[in-house]
Amino acid sequence: MRWNDIIIPTLKEDPHEAESVSHRLLIRAGFIRMVSSGLYSFLPLGVRVLSKIEDIIRQEMNRAGAQEVLLPAMQPGELWKKSGRWHEMGPELIRFKTRTDKDIVLGPTHEEVITTIAANLISSYKDLPINLYQIQTKFRDEARPRFGLIRAKEFIMKDAYSFDIDEEGLAKNYKAMNEAYVRIFRRLGITIEIVEAETGFMGGKFSQEFIAPSKSGEDVIVGCDTCSYRASREKAEIRFCSAKKEKPLPIEEAHTPDITTIDKLEKFLGISQKKMIKTLIYEADGKAIAVLISGDREVNEAKLQRILRKNGDCPHVDCPKFFLAEEALIKKTTGGVIGFSGPVGLKGIRILADLSIENIQNGVTGANKKDYHFKNVNPGRDFEVNEFLDLGYAEEGDGCPKCKGKFIFKRGMELGHIFKLGTRYSESLGAKFLDKKSAARLAIMGCYGIGVTRAMASIVEQNHDEDGIIWPGETAPFDILILALDAANKKVAETADALYNSLKEKGFSVLLDDRPIRPGIKFKDADLIGVPLRINIGQRSIEKGKIELRLRRDKKTMLFSQEELFKYLQA
Repeated sequence: MRWNDIIIPTLKEDPHEAESVSHRLLIRAGFIRMVSSGLYSFLPLGVRVLSKIEDIIRQEMNRAGAQEVLLPAMQPGELWKKSGRWHEMGPELIRFKTRTDKDIVLGPTHEEVITTIAANLISSYKDLPINLYQIQTKFRDEARPRFGLIRAKEFIMKDAYSFDIDEEGLAKNYKAMNEAYVRIFRRLGITIEIVEAETGFMGGKFSQEFIAPSKSGEDVIVGCDTCSYRASREKAEIRFCSAKKEKPLPIEEAHTPDITTIDKLEKFLGISQKKMIKTLIYEADGKAIAVLISGDREVNEAKLQRILRKNGDCPHVDCPKFFLAEEALIKKTTGGVIGFSGPVGLKGIRILADLSIENIQNGVTGANKKDYHFKNVNPGRDFEVNEFLDLGYAEEGDGCPKCKGKFIFKRGMELGHIFKLGTRYSESLGAKFLDKKSAARLAIMGCYGIGVTRAMASIVEQNHDEDGIIWPGETAPFDILILALDAANKKVAETADALYNSLKEKGFSVLLDDRPIRPGIKFKDADLIGVPLRINIGQRSIEKGKIELRLRRDKKTMLFSQEELFKYLQA
């Protein structure tokens, strides 16, 4: 391909809307253009990279035994109602009605559709296992799309779904997908960390995320400074150490006029947030539940919801009626108003407490009365707790649950997520089979996703320098870039053209910059678009009878004869 024949609209300056390295460089280098917030067009170089990413994914998915399908982006709302996710997902789910008044969803994921297909494909245990995958456009109406391709409203994703006879079969498929993902990210040139993760709105028993460390990442990798424990911040379990004993003091009521926030209370009383017992009233299926946590922490609702399901406080699979209580229920439950709730004197309500308050002594909590708090509150003496549980988000410096180490945080970008779904979707959408005894059983499902467009951004996040992108070999838009440094010079143009044709004949994808512009501009554009290998053809190199090869990653320059060059490139 000749530069004059392909659209590569490079920019000298950073676009004002770009927030991350990948966003900035992919626009500047002419790979993408923003149409609207969260919506991007892929230009020719971008399409070439996307195609290479997709090819790698297809090769490894096929190698792992999965079969490719293509499912519709538009999905009947009825399927989502059957699975329960119609009500579970919020405004990020794009819904509309057809001219015949049918509910339609623009798919953010495809569990409902694939399970319906499987229900029609499988009838006997002999039909299993199967693993189907697709590479498809997805849609989510993100409230705050940002960082370019990292969080967009429309994006390309690879999602695979396995169906098995039993848990043993699921474990086998799950392992195969895990190993395939490791190979995929290695070939893409992306460093990843595999962490335990929450299953979220997908549901299921267990999941792992593949996170690429990145300063622009919105996810937090929680790691131990001593052992190999890794988890997402939502999933990470916390080990609390015992505190020094204090002499219990008499409970005391304190007048705290208009002090309704923890920050204001800390300043007003001069007492650390760590000694405050924050009381939140939740509603789960119409019942009030009090959740206690130390003032310096936040309730992790994913953990709380899992506990509520386990305890039977929220029997629905997805707990659709689980949320912070409104003022009327808070007043009915505590006798007080929002901002002054506390556990002292609460009756007829289940009290769940985070482990962070188990060791609080002479703490502070709301008095269930406007403008008043209690000081010197002690769990066990002044109020009883039904259960002490791990209900909060992990914080840096917290204790590791596996050893005596402490948590360290690292920012990252989620690129892949694999789930052991179990029977959640097969049960609601009727994916059954007859076993060897002709008994009807539900297919055991797994789900495996990779963000394709997000992977493109992640490659750039991890492979760049101050001059531009540095594409790894397998994902580069071209293998080699030839610069004709003086395109108006007939000898230079002929030499560059001959080398261009020879390399193409040998199977390399080559871009020839034959533009009649200054060499300095060509060098800058070459570094910006990031092709791994660059050949400079100029009058001096021709006179020396040598070809100058420059490596983009380490900026090393080498001189070869044409025969030596071909041997080097083929090696």
